[in-house]
Amino acid sequence: MYSITLWEFAALAAAAVLVGFSKTAVSGANTVSLAIFAAVLPARESTGILLPVLIAGDMLAVLTYRRHAHWPTLWRLFPAVAAGVVLGTLFMVWADDAMVRTSIGAILLLMAAVTVWRRRREDAPEVEETASRAGRAKARSYGVLGGFTTMVANAGGPVMSMYLLSAGFRKLGFLGTSAWFFLIVNSAKVPFSVGLGLINGRSLLLDAALVLFVVPGAFIGKACVHRINQRLFERLVIAATVVGGVQLLLR
Repeated sequence: MYSITLWEFAALAAAAVLVGFSKTAVSGANTVSLAIFAAVLPARESTGILLPVLIAGDMLAVLTYRRHAHWPTLWRLFPAVAAGVVLGTLFMVWADDAMVRTSIGAILLLMAAVTVWRRRREDAPEVEETASRAGRAKARSYGVLGGFTTMVANAGGPVMSMYLLSAGFRKLGFLGTSAWFFLIVNSAKVPFSVGLGLINGRSLLLDAALVLFVVPGAFIGKACVHRINQRLFERLVIAATVVGGVQLLLR
């Protein structure tokens, strides 16, 4: 496997715990995991190693919140996300690590700023009306950005978190819709990652050890989510997005 020390493996294991927690409690918090993986492992290869860990977390999140998904929102997003994944794959063919980090970090900070600006009303509806022309345009914009960022750096979580918050989703609807979205999208990314050489036999051996740590993180998140009120939930999601964006820009 990769030449990593015991302390480096411990850091990766902690990042895997955080993945489980983020999938069942505070979506977007796994941007910190992204930064840890990229710090311990080669930045480009780290995206392929992190992907199966994320899928494991997605599966646990779907088992927990599968009944709370809003499928009209998902079907509206998927075509634009597919286009974003293709664009991200093309970008990964020629972009270097510095360009990837700068691009993703800037997008995350922009999405956080836009969402803060949009969250001016005290009480948002459960799900805003997205059938309008403006709603469809917003879904396409966030969908392409989400597909692009998730393919390039597994950083689609904060982008989609910003979209779901701006659409007025409450906690359980947010988590259920996000869980199904990322299980489907991350699974669809696997062939692209294999084609780019980001997933191989050696990376899967490391993943086999790391996915064990996702489970306790998911249980911790499930235990905590009902103790977090909606306002704090939204602030934590936005804060995690900002932290992740700044980390990518400063690395």
